[in-house]
Amino acid sequence: MFLGEPTTPDGSNYRTLLANSNPHPQSLSNTQVGALFWSLGEHVARWESNILDLVGNRQRRTYESASSYISSENIRQMLDRGEDPQKELIRRGHELGIQVYASIRMNDNHFDGAQVGDLPKDSTSITTMRNEHPEWLLGDQTSEWFALSWNFEVPEVREHRLAHIKELCELYDWDGIELDWQRHAFHLPEDYAYRLRYVLTDLQRAVRRMVNNLSEKRGHPLYLAARISPTLEMSRQVGYDIPKWIDENLVDILVPSGGYAMDPSLEIASYVDLCKGTNTEVYAGIDNGLDVYTKGVHAGHEEFVGPEDIVGKDGMRVRASAARHYAAGAEGTYVFNWHATNDSRRELLTQIGSPETLRGKDKIYAATHRNLRNEGPWRGALRNDRILGEVPVALKRTLTSDGPTITLNVADDLTMDVPQHVDLRVRLRESVKGDVIQIFWDGDEMVNVKPEYDYGIESGTAADAYGDNVYDVSNAIWIHSKLNPSKVTKGPHEIKVVLLKRHPKVKSDVVLTNVELVIKYGSN
Repeated sequence: MFLGEPTTPDGSNYRTLLANSNPHPQSLSNTQVGALFWSLGEHVARWESNILDLVGNRQRRTYESASSYISSENIRQMLDRGEDPQKELIRRGHELGIQVYASIRMNDNHFDGAQVGDLPKDSTSITTMRNEHPEWLLGDQTSEWFALSWNFEVPEVREHRLAHIKELCELYDWDGIELDWQRHAFHLPEDYAYRLRYVLTDLQRAVRRMVNNLSEKRGHPLYLAARISPTLEMSRQVGYDIPKWIDENLVDILVPSGGYAMDPSLEIASYVDLCKGTNTEVYAGIDNGLDVYTKGVHAGHEEFVGPEDIVGKDGMRVRASAARHYAAGAEGTYVFNWHATNDSRRELLTQIGSPETLRGKDKIYAATHRNLRNEGPWRGALRNDRILGEVPVALKRTLTSDGPTITLNVADDLTMDVPQHVDLRVRLRESVKGDVIQIFWDGDEMVNVKPEYDYGIESGTAADAYGDNVYDVSNAIWIHSKLNPSKVTKGPHEIKVVLLKRHPKVKSDVVLTNVELVIKYGSN
């Protein structure tokens, strides 16, 4: 989704892009959303295709679950009636004044960690071409969970992906097309991705030429967007040669974005500098919260402890991230996987599309978590994300009284919008009375600090069959310090945490898990 005021390549004003979110159309009206990026997937087609299996065909319209049956058969029944879901989507979007882009997942891998040797011939989720050509998959040349991802060094893979994209563009009059390289960002043998980056550029270039030809034929632009890695360094490691893409004008809209979940540490300024003097614009990617899920394989933990409810804190974090990205030069905001009802995301969708509508809104600026998954579902998925994550980090005694330094970039101007209060809070796991710890704000030691027990008790439910907390304390504390707004200027601020003395009877490390600057104005 685009949100925003600055102009897109056609000169229209919008700033929020909504991607892969399957929202109710009415939930987008009267918001800052200017474009909907509709995920058309990779594996099956929702149209009569010469390239992909039609949805339901591979399983002979017999399904593994009720949800699969309903979603697939709804599409099939539309097609049987002579209706076209894509045309209806474009028509409805234009009725609402929203541009509609076709979003293509370049290497989607939702195969539950299956390996090449496990390819089931009758699975409803494994595509025909994967079964016929297992030698075109990455296998053991990438992270284990993504073994069934396409290997883009294989020419036939690139030819297949181009044919899919070309068919979609020729069949429908989209406003633009997105190559979603980040779903999922495992495209080349891991040890050779940088050296083989030219093969991804090859496909990006071929798509650009095809898009240019269609634009000329139709007499109006067909824009090309690409979702890429959060940092230039990770883009290089994955195989995205972004400087060449910019130099050759291979993309109109760049969307730095996390691949697995939201990455608040996007290097927007670096991408903006790279695009100066060109026609390429940069939109900042915001995913479906920061591990907002409380249960299941996607559940997050320490990111969402705190006094706020999980939805409230997520909103404050999103507003802070969007404000920081605008301050770094982003043209707008792109949100991914924001599944929504009519009202569940409406407040944020009327705020994050402009720096002006973010003014005076409660925010939490926070250190980025780097949480790798090495076991269980989605193991290895975060390898390419949050490489600039600053927490969690163990506190070690040092020779020069040093410690981890967290940088928070504040976008709010507190001289223009005066908050009710500003609170710096630091969370320490495994800390006990007797530890001697110093906290510094921009080099000044914080002296008026207030410790509190953790708000979320993470290990107290094991003995209770009903899942209620059975302990009154946890192994973590928060340390608070109220800040004078005059000390919180717009721009970067450094928070250093120093361990001077560890309790002699505790062997474990004190771990810094959260650093948060809470700015509350009293209204959202």
